[in-house]
Amino acid sequence: MFFCKGTMKNAVSNYMVDLGNRFIIIKDVPCHKCDQCGEISYSGEVVAKIEETVNKLKEASTKVAIINFAA
Repeated sequence: MFFCKGTMKNAVSNYMVDLGNRFIIIKDVPCHKCDQCGEISYSGEVVAKIEETVNKLKEASTKVAIINFAA
């Protein structure tokens, strides 16, 4: 729930996951961003894609993975 009463606008953001021994950064993720406070929310479809991507990269041998979000 958004408390500042700002307007949510379509935008893109970077999403970062810290898995303890590795980081995953997903760039250009579609989101809704509050024009007043900057709070970000993601649609259910985008969250599902983020989870799918993170699960695929969890076993990667790299310590840092930076990828672009592909809709």
